[in-house]
Amino acid sequence: MSQSDTVRREQPDKARDQAEKQRAGAANVRRANRSRILRPALMIGGVVVLIIGALLFWLTGGQYVSSDDTYVDAAKVSLSTDVSGLVAEVAVKDNQHVTAGQVLFSLDQTNFTIAVQRARANLAQAVLDIKAAKRAYAQSQATIAAQKVQIAQDQSTLDRYAKVVRNGGITREVYDNAKFALQADQAKLGELTAASGEQLAKLAGNADIQPEATPEYLAALAQLNSALQAQKDSVVRAPFSGYVTLTPQLQPGMYLTAGAAAFGLVSDTNIWVTAQPKESDLTWVRDGQPVKIRVDTYPGKTWNGVVESISPASGSEFSILPAQNSSGNWVKVVQRIPVRVKITSGPDLPLRDGMSAEISINTHHHRHFSDLF
Repeated sequence: MSQSDTVRREQPDKARDQAEKQRAGAANVRRANRSRILRPALMIGGVVVLIIGALLFWLTGGQYVSSDDTYVDAAKVSLSTDVSGLVAEVAVKDNQHVTAGQVLFSLDQTNFTIAVQRARANLAQAVLDIKAAKRAYAQSQATIAAQKVQIAQDQSTLDRYAKVVRNGGITREVYDNAKFALQADQAKLGELTAASGEQLAKLAGNADIQPEATPEYLAALAQLNSALQAQKDSVVRAPFSGYVTLTPQLQPGMYLTAGAAAFGLVSDTNIWVTAQPKESDLTWVRDGQPVKIRVDTYPGKTWNGVVESISPASGSEFSILPAQNSSGNWVKVVQRIPVRVKITSGPDLPLRDGMSAEISINTHHHRHFSDLF
């Protein structure tokens, strides 16, 4: 093959290469032009989307108030007695469910039974004493009546003697004896009247009074009622249904003083949620607003509730040592206001006092663009 033939074949190849390079260069130029146009557009579009998203988030953000400083609360009491005594029986076990009125523990009944018997005897004796006082008063009235008759006779005798003593019909001594007899009987009448008055006082000034209406009877009856109440208080029953706790700290044979804590009882029906949202989040929170409740123990489960009440003071106001600022070194701290949430419905799962939870309150408040200006 000659050199001229080789040159003729290489010329078309070079032409094709140059054409491809030209087309690639043109494509690069077009891509560069599109990139210069799209990049600012994308940047501007991204900023617009961010602004719109931020505005939508702000407009809808004021509707819901959330708080994770939230706990489940339940009615609970520390059980005790109004009387002292030895523990005879503990009828429940730790963490056992009990119903209202169920016996929890009881004290030894010996002393309480004796006190009731003594009070009954005192009441019966009071009735007998009152009846005896009524008989004694009636007898005293009869004696007084007889004494008055005797005094009348003495007075008549003295008057008769006074007429004849001047004429010497009787001696002066006989007259004086009659006078002294009248005075003695009058003195005796005074004593009888005083004694009768004391007997009438025991009958509250009413001779026809019934025993049940006298002060002595009422005092004895009050003593009996007190003894019966103490006997009743010696048997401790559950004031409401729930779960007993810390029962091992009470054992038979222990001496329990009046008012001392025996163990605890936590309600299984009177349960609510207490949240501690920031004061700045409560602007639009009102009683009755719906609440969604989530408990950490049960992921994915939601309870429904309503705002039942909002505390009139922050939690710090009820502390033992409220914050004081008399030095002038003041640092503002956002306060938390307790909010009580009533549970209205939810999963059939046990809620226990002290469980951690989260709430979301729907305030139904919507922000407006005018709020920005």
